[in-house]
Formats: sequence, structure tokens, C-alpha cells
Amino acid sequence: MRFDIITVLPALIESPFAHSILQRAQKKGLVEIVVHNLRDYATNKQKSVDDYQYGGGSGMVMSIKPFAACIEKLQAERQYDEVIFMTPDGPTLNQSAANELSGRENIIVLCGHYKGIDQRIRDVFVTREISVGDYVLSGGELPAAILVDAVVRLLPGVLNDETSALSDSFQGELLDAPLYTRPADWRGHKVPEILLSGHEAKINEWRHEQAVERTRERRPDLLE
Repeated sequence: MRFDIITVLPALIESPFAHSILQRAQKKGLVEIVVHNLRDYATNKQKSVDDYQYGGGSGMVMSIKPFAACIEKLQAERQYDEVIFMTPDGPTLNQSAANELSGRENIIVLCGHYKGIDQRIRDVFVTREISVGDYVLSGGELPAAILVDAVVRLLPGVLNDETSALSDSFQGELLDAPLYTRPADWRGHKVPEILLSGHEAKINEWRHEQAVERTRERRPDLLE
């Protein structure tokens, strides 16, 4: 799988990909993450990628030409399944979307900045828009990192335990059950006896019941 991320601030997004699971996934050859500096596609001396917006108003708008040049160069090199724009007014990223995207082969991710991007970029190039929540950040770099992390960890071979991702919260539309490790008794706070029983069927039943109860308390909308 390959991600091509287009941003005006490459250094801001490179760090999350250089550590932990994402780093190991790249070293194993399971995913390729390439960050492109949008300023490399600017045509003026200042390497500016934004301009004043038509109709007036505060804030600068990212120009269409640098984005178009970068996207078209990439598309000339390989076929892309998605061109995703990270934006707060898109559908919210959830586990179902991450599962779906993990089956793609090549994805371009666009990171906005300033006031926003020229609408024609969205109209002509973008195939999907994704938000990470109902709030506004300084740019799309952190949301892009979240998207890549959520998708890559689902790829076969990325996690040491192949079944780990399948039991995460939101898989099966439920939150995860409570988790415990040693010691079994810490200052009088004990691990539920069922988890120490070794009875796999009863443990699985308990975990499902706990997951349903936690979801009912914290995210009843998921049960609907």
C-alpha cells in the first residue's frame, strides 16, 4: 500500500511516520508513505501556494495550480484509488471507513492550510473528503497522520498479533471491554475472577457483555 501526502509543511507530518508501528510497517515493506512539499510545485520566486480570495474576506486560500501540478504528476506515475482531502466539513472518520480504505492500494492525501483550498481542487481531483472531528485545526497534517495510522495498522503483518486490530474498539460497532494485566490484586483492586478462570468461552461471553454495557453507557448511538 502507498500513501502520497501533499502538504505545505512536510516536517510537521514526517515525525509520526518515523516511529513505532508505522515505522516498522515501512521497514517491512508493507506500506510506503511519501510526503510531498507543495512549494516544490509553485511557479513564482517566493514559492507561495496561496492567494487572496475572490469576493473579499479574511484569510488566504491555497491555489489550484500547485496542487494540480503535484496530483497530475503522481497520477501519471501510477493509478490511485482515492484522492482524499482532510477537511472539518467532511464525513467523520470511523472504523468502518478505515477498514474500507485498508483494502486500497494507492491513496493521495491533501492537507489544507490557511483559510482553505480553492473549491476547484475539490471539484476536479478529490474523490473523498474526511474529517477527524467537529473542530478546526491549523492544517490537515495532523488529521492526515491520524488517517494513515488508522488504516495502516489494519494491514496484514503490521501488528505482531494478527487478531489484535480485529478486537479494537469500534470493530463490530462496540467499544472495547475493560482490559487488565498483572498483578491480579493491586491495593485491593482485583482483576475480575472470570479473567483468571482460563475458561475461554465464558471469558469471551463476559467481554462481549462488558463491551455492550460500556457502549450503552458511553456511546449509545452506536447501538442504534
